[in-house]
Amino acid sequence: MATAEKVPMLAEGHRKLSEQVRHLKTVERPAVVEAIEAARAHGDLSENAEYHAAKERQGQIEAMIADIDDQLSRAMVIDPTTLSGDKVVFGATVTLLDEDEKKVRYQLVGQVEADAKDGRISYNSPLGRALIGRHKGEEVEVSTPSGDRYYEIKKIEFI
Repeated sequence: MATAEKVPMLAEGHRKLSEQVRHLKTVERPAVVEAIEAARAHGDLSENAEYHAAKERQGQIEAMIADIDDQLSRAMVIDPTTLSGDKVVFGATVTLLDEDEKKVRYQLVGQVEADAKDGRISYNSPLGRALIGRHKGEEVEVSTPSGDRYYEIKKIEFI
C-alpha cells in the first residue's frame, strides 16, 4: 500500500483551505443544486442548456471539494516560529541580494499558499528548490524562463 505524500503548509494556508472548502460545501454546492432543480422544472433535459451548465458546474465544485479535502487530509502544518537553525528550510523567510544589488525577501511556503507579489514562494519553485538547504552567505543560481539569475543569501529568519 502506497503512503500518501504529506503536503507541507503554514497554519494560515491550512485555515484558508478550510474556509474555501467550507464555502464550497455550504454556499456553492447548495446553489448549484437549486440551479439544477430550477433547470429540471423547465422540462426536456436533452436540450436544456441551463441544466447542462449547472451539472457541469456541480462536477467542478465536487472535484474542487475532493481536491481540497485530499490536501487537508495530507496537510503537515508547520509553524515557522518553532524552527531555528542556520540553513533554509520550509517556512523560513530569506533575504536575498540579487545581481543588481537589490534586496528581495521571500518566505518559503506550500504550493497553495504561494504568492510572489506577497513575498511568498513555493518551496517547489525553481528559486525555492535552489534555496532549500543553503546557508547565509551562499550564492544560488536559478534558471528562469528569462535566463539564469544569481542571488546571495543575506539573512535567514523564522518568523
